[in-house]
Amino acid sequence: MLILALVNAQRIYAQNSPQVTPAPTAALTDAQRDKILAFFRTHNGFRDDVKLSLGALNASPVAPGFMEGVITLVDGAKQAAQPVMVSKDARYFIVLQSSIIELGQSSNAAMVSRIHETFKIPASTKVAVGGFKPSPSPAFEEGTLTVDDGKGHKRDFPVLLSRDGKHLMIGELYDLAVDLRQQALRNISLRDVPTQGPANAPVTIVEYADLECPTCAHVHEFLETQVVPRYGTKLRVVFKEFPLPMHDWSLTAAVACQCAYEINHDAYVPLRTAIFRNQQLINIVNLRESLLSFGEQAGLDRVQLAGCLDAKSSLPRVERDAAEAKRVGVDRTPTLFFNGKMVVGLPSDDAYFQIIDEILRGGK
Repeated sequence: MLILALVNAQRIYAQNSPQVTPAPTAALTDAQRDKILAFFRTHNGFRDDVKLSLGALNASPVAPGFMEGVITLVDGAKQAAQPVMVSKDARYFIVLQSSIIELGQSSNAAMVSRIHETFKIPASTKVAVGGFKPSPSPAFEEGTLTVDDGKGHKRDFPVLLSRDGKHLMIGELYDLAVDLRQQALRNISLRDVPTQGPANAPVTIVEYADLECPTCAHVHEFLETQVVPRYGTKLRVVFKEFPLPMHDWSLTAAVACQCAYEINHDAYVPLRTAIFRNQQLINIVNLRESLLSFGEQAGLDRVQLAGCLDAKSSLPRVERDAAEAKRVGVDRTPTLFFNGKMVVGLPSDDAYFQIIDEILRGGK
């Protein structure tokens, strides 16, 4: 599927670097390099034992004041490379999710044509680029690429347009002066959301999950059977919906879960657990009946749940969660925040325990 292909192009481990001719190497101080790598690690929720290194940086012919290079990641036997751009004052940082696209002209029609050509997108798929506005750096304007295959799969991607209008890239520009942990704490809402555990618990885990995601199901089970019993009242878990566009039924399931929360707060977690446990048995044909059946088992009135589900009454709650997720840098599931510290997936059985124990000892 086309959107899935573009999502894969957005993987944090991009495999192709910008096709440009490098200029002589520019230098950063060790402190600046450390700052960039720390930001990259935090933004992507990498464990501390994942090794990151920033290679040589060359002056960019695309954007004056910027340099281009590659961050290499080593995770055990796995190694990958991520093309990046960095401003010469080490203030702004760009993660490139594809090769830089050269434009003959900067009109929307020209950009759409080049995107179709670059990603081999069929003419039947709608592609739109727009919403450009000044980015934090004067070297770029930032906008949005929307891809819609007409089959219910629609996805937005951040794009950057160089100041001269000759280069377009899929990627996002970050201000390295921003404290990502504080940004998450400011932007994540803890009001009127499904939770488990006391509000005054010293550790709060906020989980963004897709109900059709197998890893999310595994993490949910691990939280329920290992983490929550281990820490008891010291822990609060907050549940957020982040249905991914390539999945057939995760959005509808998220709507059902939020319906459950609106009808009876106590039914939310049992319904979520039932969906994750039966994930492999659910399909687009039996989805509605499955959700209503699981809802009844969780103690909900079937007619009331059906009315909410069919009317999509709780869809604004799902959309609110998804918008919040994007504001705090979530682009994969599951993504969790431990008192604001981002962790993607379940790196190991001990990873969550180590983070929680550190917080309880008075660490960040």
